[in-house]
Amino acid sequence: MTALAWLIPCALVLGLVGLVAFLWALNSGQFQDLEGAGWRAIQDDEDAPSTAPDNR
Repeated sequence: MTALAWLIPCALVLGLVGLVAFLWALNSGQFQDLEGAGWRAIQDDEDAPSTAPDNR
């Protein structure tokens, strides 16, 4: 029974921390452009310098 006295408050505190973190991320604009990051990850960047050796 004493284990429940520790586990229930710990679960409530962790849930509250998760809720606060989610609300902070929501207010700071983390979820504004959900598709942009995915497209940028697979997009070819033509401005990047080539890392291939030059065999002239």
